[in-house]
Amino acid sequence: MPLRVGVYPGTFDPIHNGHTDIIRRATRMLDRLVIAVAKNAGKGPLFNLEERTRLVEREAALLMAGNRTNGCKVEVKPFANLLMHFVRDEGGQIIIRGLRAVSDFEYEFQMGANNARLNPDVETLFLMAAETTQFISSRFVKEIGILGGDVSSFVSPQVHAALQVKFKQGRQAAE
Repeated sequence: MPLRVGVYPGTFDPIHNGHTDIIRRATRMLDRLVIAVAKNAGKGPLFNLEERTRLVEREAALLMAGNRTNGCKVEVKPFANLLMHFVRDEGGQIIIRGLRAVSDFEYEFQMGANNARLNPDVETLFLMAAETTQFISSRFVKEIGILGGDVSSFVSPQVHAALQVKFKQGRQAAE
């Protein structure tokens, strides 16, 4: 039986509890999951590509160490090319996307339709965010944190520590 290979793309700036929930749940359906960290400089990321990739690797390692990936092999790779080329190069058949609210659906629906036109052999699988993480977005985590709010309940302790360093650097640069 061929391996079921999925790709979960995102900017992950930063990776948060909603992302890790989608990762954990996707591993129930796959033999191999590639978490694809997008360069996406257009979004003006807080963390550079290398930092984001490292943070995602740490989160994936924690999931694997806790036996929370159901035997699915999880890999983390940065990418800067067309997603469908990356999926092809990884031997993927499935793109994993998380949906938090109806507002996410329209954008994701368009992306899924475009990707299907580029490669009809690749399916897009939408996973609804868990009710405990529906409200979390990387953008909100950054906005709340930059303004001095507590984001520790939205991210892991490792990501929280990395955010604290970035926020401190930002405050020092502003002075």
